[in-house]
Amino acid sequence: MPRLPSSLSKSERFLKAVREFMYGMVGMELAEHALEMRASVESLFMLATVGDMLGVPVMPPFYSLRLLPYLVPQVSTWKRRVLREREFTDEHNYHLEGL
Repeated sequence: MPRLPSSLSKSERFLKAVREFMYGMVGMELAEHALEMRASVESLFMLATVGDMLGVPVMPPFYSLRLLPYLVPQVSTWKRRVLREREFTDEHNYHLEGL
């Protein structure tokens, strides 16, 4: 746990601890899920626009060439993420939500 600054009063430290606890109870899973969904949508977008770099037979439309200057910084990390070897179980998150 990060150290709290000593300049905070006892009540401010208590409120901060309660706020972080509530975030851990309620918001952390939602934030992680949102980040996972954003990564998957970003992967699909990159595949649709520059999928020919990976050998996917997508005809490169004109707009993908217009988007290329904005996508160049992300291409190397995207290729690494997509071409990484994965296990069958990597796609499934085993959350214990319904128990």
